[in-house]
Amino acid sequence: MQELSHEIASQAARLVVEEGLDYGAAKRRAVRDMGLPPNKTPMPSNDLLEEEVRTYISIFCADSQPLELAALRNTAYQWMQKLEKFRPHLTGAVWRGTATRLSDIYIQLFCDDSKETEIELINQGIDFEVRSVNGFRGELVDALSISTLCEELQEEIGLHLMIYDHDDLRGALVSDQKQKRDSELGQSQSQSKFHSPIVNQLAQIPSPMPASPLAPIGSLKALKQIIDNSANDK
Repeated sequence: MQELSHEIASQAARLVVEEGLDYGAAKRRAVRDMGLPPNKTPMPSNDLLEEEVRTYISIFCADSQPLELAALRNTAYQWMQKLEKFRPHLTGAVWRGTATRLSDIYIQLFCDDSKETEIELINQGIDFEVRSVNGFRGELVDALSISTLCEELQEEIGLHLMIYDHDDLRGALVSDQKQKRDSELGQSQSQSKFHSPIVNQLAQIPSPMPASPLAPIGSLKALKQIIDNSANDK
């Protein structure tokens, strides 16, 4: 069963990187492509899928992905500066380091008034769509979706602003620390059990892309530090 989960995660990782699918859609598509019964097949965890995504990137996208990630992080930083008064925190693949040019940017905003951000965007003449998505506790929250130009990639990308109450920020940070500890524990327990199915198909490969030491969300200051560190490493 664990071997099957790794194989599904391996197939899904390719779909995440090459087609820009989100984790849920990629897992469902992988199960279908493998001819497995969708309602009876246990899905791999998101942590396992992220591990496979990092492996895939390290093998097939080692040259292009770091540049694309840097471009998306710079775009995210510009938007977080623009929305600094709403306490922005970056999340998703752009923060975690697995994003490619097909990835969207996800920013959590913690507002005193849930309509403040909409009013700000309207005043700046920015078009957006409002939709409901699952928040970090599983509750429905508003997301403002925008199409924005990533200048370094010269491509339009999706930007999604998830709106939370100001008081939710403390809960988000506490939740993220627990997720980080659980993720680190899971990685240490799983490393000796299986190798990635992608790895097994190749005789010689580079070392896998390292797991992110970051919490699942990052502040404007934290993102700026990562961008500066990356620039100094060049």
